[in-house]
Amino acid sequence: MHVIDLHCDALWKLAEHKGKLTYRNSKELDTNLTRLQEGKVKVQAFAIFLEPDIKSDQMFQAALEQVDYFYVEVLAKNPEMKHIRKWSDFDTIEDGEIGAFLTLEGVDAIGNDLTKLRTLYNLGVMSVGLTWNYANLAADGASEPRGGGLTSFGKEVVKLNNEYEVFTDVSHLSERGFWDVMELADFPIASHSNAKAICNHKRNLTDEQAKAMFERGGMIHVVYNPPFIKENGKVSIDDLVKHIEHFCELGGVNKIGLGSDFDGIETKVKNLENAAMTQNLILKLLKYYKEDEVKGFAYQNFLNHRPKSRG
Repeated sequence: MHVIDLHCDALWKLAEHKGKLTYRNSKELDTNLTRLQEGKVKVQAFAIFLEPDIKSDQMFQAALEQVDYFYVEVLAKNPEMKHIRKWSDFDTIEDGEIGAFLTLEGVDAIGNDLTKLRTLYNLGVMSVGLTWNYANLAADGASEPRGGGLTSFGKEVVKLNNEYEVFTDVSHLSERGFWDVMELADFPIASHSNAKAICNHKRNLTDEQAKAMFERGGMIHVVYNPPFIKENGKVSIDDLVKHIEHFCELGGVNKIGLGSDFDGIETKVKNLENAAMTQNLILKLLKYYKEDEVKGFAYQNFLNHRPKSRG
């Protein structure tokens, strides 16, 4: 069964290795092309993620370097990879092709310059998270003790996302920031978050947040990162399925997707260690849910909830 994965950090890993990895088959990459093919991942989102210790005046250049890796290493050297730049491109992916699109994990790279954000849109960014885990000029992240919401600048970012029909990603936001996004965003999404009721981690969403997302038509993509799945002990695919089950109980059966976080996580779920093993999750879900529901989790829910009018 084909899968759309809303989050990986392959670009960060390519940049960290300074061009020494081959996207097609380097074993260091959880989401290399060969593994995506084996796991039947039909579309992969590639996040631009910047380490918080990068100096502020070097952030945008670092973001552009990751975009360059996307164009040169992922796309140009692998004709099987199809660049998705607009929402209708999802409908034109052919057999043998894998769709690839850019997302932005935190707006630290743009400082307070919306021109830089527009530049990233024009380079293909289709989803924007305001923060990673810490505070920036737009909002507080989930690890910021202050727990503040969106700044005036952050609200401008959300409004620009609306104008460009780009997702505003709530994964990593503080809870207060989340509720600010709910008031403003036309296209809210959680690219890689789980249920706090199942695993009490600051990166996960409360039941109230999840219900608000579903009521707004927002998607929640469950993440394969063990600390977000289970508080202690080894983590199995069944443990991950519990988060899907919980979101279904909250009314989200048609608004759940997948967001692996591969290449950005240190530990792995047993039998779900890289993209090649994605079908192990699908087969497990088919034991508990109807085929149409699993197709929804895998790809159809996302296709049904993407913005429609932008090309």
